[in-house]
This record gives sequence, structure tokens and C-alpha cells, in this order.
Amino acid sequence: MPVRETELPNVGRKFELDLASGGRLSVVIGHDGTRTLYRQPDGDGDAERVAELTGEEARQFGAILGGAYFQPAESETANVPVGDARIEWYDVHEDSPLAGSSVGDSEIRTETGATLLAIQRGSDTIANPGPEEVIEPGDVLVTLGTREEQRNLQARVNKDSDA
Repeated sequence: MPVRETELPNVGRKFELDLASGGRLSVVIGHDGTRTLYRQPDGDGDAERVAELTGEEARQFGAILGGAYFQPAESETANVPVGDARIEWYDVHEDSPLAGSSVGDSEIRTETGATLLAIQRGSDTIANPGPEEVIEPGDVLVTLGTREEQRNLQARVNKDSDA
């Protein structure tokens, strides 16, 4: 994805990036040091102003975007050494059908094919939870399964899911 650069006389420079999801993201760096972000939902429409950053704010946000603070395992490039399986995290909300049920009663593996690796509860991690462990609202379920198994699980965790 090439970045296009345009000189803006008496203003500064504009940098544009076409987004994989569609639309365009632009930043205008003014001669006064400000950075103004614009989002253009489609290639032909008007751009909407998103934010204006100082030089320091832009450098800090750029470091975040570049992964200096957190480096996610991007699903397109992550190698999972168990075939086509992937690890997913699911938030359990109060209205989730799984909230309040034990791991055994939830029948996650039987009903979806996905494996429950851990439950993240606040700052605690319950690795390989036993069948008696109760799934609570606010828990995060860490699971392993194929895309289809994960879609099935998402539908069970979130009753209103479009999965």
C-alpha cells in the first residue's frame, strides 16, 4: 500500500493511504507543526476531519500504531502450530447464555468443537479450567479452534451474535 505525498503550498504536506477496508486516511502536516487527520469513507466523497494532534501527540500515537507499546499477533500472519486452529478471546457479558454455568455444563467442546484453554478473570488467569469452574459475567474465555468452531462458540457466548 503506497503512501501518496502532496505538497500543499503555504500549508504543508499531505500524506494519503488507501485502506484495505475501503476509504482513505490522510494526514496534513502543517508548517506550524500540527498534524490533522482526515478520513474519507469512500474514494470520491468528502473527507471528514478526525483529529488534530501536536507534534508530541503525533509521535506518541505513531509509536503506538507502530507497535512500540503492544505487538498483537495479527491473525493474517500468526502461525499456529496446530493446523488451521486459531486462538480467540471472548468476553462473557451478563446476558450471555454461558454466564453462571459451569465449564462442564456449558459443553463448549462438545457443542462447538473449540477447546477452552483458560478463563481470564480480572487479573487472574485460570489455566485449563476444570468442569466445575463457573463461567462468570466479566470473564474472558481463551479458546482454541478452527474458524468454524470459533464461529459456533461465538454464537453460544453471545446470544445476539451474527456469527
